[in-house]
Amino acid sequence: MDYTDKAEKTREGEGLDPTGVAAFLEDSVPDLSGNITIRRFPSGYSNLTYLLTIGDRELVLRRPPFGTKAKTAHDMGREYRILKALHRVFPYCPEPLAYTEDTTIIGCPFYVMERMSGIILRRDPPPGLSFTPAQMKQLCEKLLDVHFELHSIDYKEIGLENFGKPEGYVRRQVEGWSERYRTARTDDAPDYEEVMAWILKKMPADTDKPGIIHNDYKLDNLVLDERNPTNIIGVLDWEMATIGDPLMDLGNSLAYWVQRDDPPDMQVIRTVPTNLEGAPSREEMVRRYSEKSGRPVDNFDFYYCFGLFRLAVIAQQIYYRYYHGQTKDERFKTLIFAVQVLDKTARAVIEKSQL
Repeated sequence: MDYTDKAEKTREGEGLDPTGVAAFLEDSVPDLSGNITIRRFPSGYSNLTYLLTIGDRELVLRRPPFGTKAKTAHDMGREYRILKALHRVFPYCPEPLAYTEDTTIIGCPFYVMERMSGIILRRDPPPGLSFTPAQMKQLCEKLLDVHFELHSIDYKEIGLENFGKPEGYVRRQVEGWSERYRTARTDDAPDYEEVMAWILKKMPADTDKPGIIHNDYKLDNLVLDERNPTNIIGVLDWEMATIGDPLMDLGNSLAYWVQRDDPPDMQVIRTVPTNLEGAPSREEMVRRYSEKSGRPVDNFDFYYCFGLFRLAVIAQQIYYRYYHGQTKDERFKTLIFAVQVLDKTARAVIEKSQL
């Protein structure tokens, strides 16, 4: 059975001009021939991803979302540059092929890369695909190991020394995401003031070992081998990557990690199958990372709480667009529930923390 990720017909208002895209590809990517077909991958809430089929070749086009958006949050050129640098040293990185800032083609900057075909796990595995407890444990440990491998790359050696500012990174994240939440808050959203005050008070000093961080590293941004779904062959969605504190990246990743014994409301907002039998707990994942990296994790409550808060801000920013009529995507309507649940979860972390 074919479990690979499938593209669908584009939704109304989100189509691309095939003539303009085909002309761009003809000028930018060698050895293409045949008619172009454009479909869209339906998942994801931020940058939009399209499947381009030209003859027997499949490419992927990435563009910012439609509607009002901050340019810095959807910088296609920046995403393209990190792929160009990483592709040479990180085998899980898709190969970027072409980028343009010419907005006359589809109305915005975009880039094109080779498609990495494989299985992408969403909320639950597709019907017919199952993991034994041992396989699930193996997959999750591999997920952690690939994450650590990314953090271990010498970013200066591959020309990314100016890709981010590790000095003051944690403070900028805490203050910046707090400002974004206050700006995007709607009348039906919690104020998060308790959470923002706590992470500001408890934030650690800058790390002495900054690295490349993905900032959205989770199961549904990984491509799994069709022949062996416990094997990771690709990492996608690099739009928020930068240079910073790897423990911040791990905390952001584990904010998505809803485990089997988490409360029912967290189970409702789960987006990846980390609740399957055999999946390690968040504590076990943190311990494995500490053992591999040699980094102390005594203050991980901060990183996890920040990760929950940051995830809430992302959800709230998307919900804000729906709330104010900037998008008609009905998926965004329910994100306010996630914002509320994440507030409750973050406050529970604070209440139990020994920091």
